[in-house]
Order: sequence, then structure tokens, then C-alpha cells
Amino acid sequence: MYPFKGRKKGETKKERQYCNYTLETKAEGEIDEMSYQVARVLRPTSKEIIFLCIGSDRSTGDSFGPLVGTMLRENEVPYPVFGTLAEPVHALNLKSVFKEIKKQFNNPFIFGIDACLGGYHQIGSIFLTKGPFCPGEAMSKSLPELGDYHLKAVVNYLDPLFPQQSLNGTRLDTVMNLAKITTKIIVKAV
Repeated sequence: MYPFKGRKKGETKKERQYCNYTLETKAEGEIDEMSYQVARVLRPTSKEIIFLCIGSDRSTGDSFGPLVGTMLRENEVPYPVFGTLAEPVHALNLKSVFKEIKKQFNNPFIFGIDACLGGYHQIGSIFLTKGPFCPGEAMSKSLPELGDYHLKAVVNYLDPLFPQQSLNGTRLDTVMNLAKITTKIIVKAV
């Protein structure tokens, strides 16, 4: 779940991280720029686009993905969305949902959305990154890497001794604001 962990050997942060947004600035221009970058990722693909929003509604910090999934559906995004508050995609059902996606769609373009933990200075940041991501990484869960691109929001700091407490102790206000901004970025992009 840490935004820069799992990088391939030799890759730099600059090579993988395309742009970011932070709650501290609240600048509409940054939202527009990130929307533009997301559109540049989505528009050229000929594959069917899937939004895969990872997380659980049983943990405040981890509810970011399902909140975004719910908001995307409410905004009638014209692509399939997996992972909402009503039907979350989390560690217990991720593999079965991923199998269902592979069955329903022929080699889709998967755009992942997930919460992550980072440093204090990163809280409130949203990162757009090329390549797959590993859900549950901060919790040391062994889940499959997935996605072609992904947006990760840093919802809290990473306490290496108690990462679960970092997620559970996250402020709902931070998660809601990040979910609203992420939804706005995606809606503008599509």
C-alpha cells in the first residue's frame, strides 16, 4: 500500500509517478492537470476500460476505494466499476473478482484505485502511476499485482509496527475529501 514500494529494480520514482495532487493546495488547476493526465492514459487505449476500486468499508482508511467506486457509479461513469460500498473488493474476494473480470472482459485495461500509507508529508496526496499495484502491501498481504495504471491516495502515515492501526485511525474527513477529488478527476477525464 505504500505508494513507491514494489518498484522494479532500477526504476526511479520519476519514471513511474506521473503526477500528483495534494489536499493542501486545493487548486482547481492541479485537478485539471491530473484529469488531463488521466485522460491521456485512458483515451488512446482500444481495450475496454475497467475501474477497480480496492478497499473495505470496515476500515476508515481503507474505505477510500469503495467510496470512489460508489461516487463513480453515482456520476454514471461510462465504464464498468468494480468495488463500491455496497459491493467492496477487498483481500477476501479480490482473487474471485479478478477471475470474474477476466471471464467477462477480454484483456481489459484495468485502472486501479486504492488507499495507501506514506510519510506524514504525503498525507492527502494522490498519485497517478503507470503499471500494476499490490493491494494490501502495507499489511503484508500476499495479493496479486494488478492493473495497467492506478491512482493511490495517501490517507495516513505508515507506522511500520502497526500499519493496521494507521488505516483504522485515519480521519474520515481526509478519506472523504480524497474520494471526492479523485472522483472529480476521473469524471473530468472521461
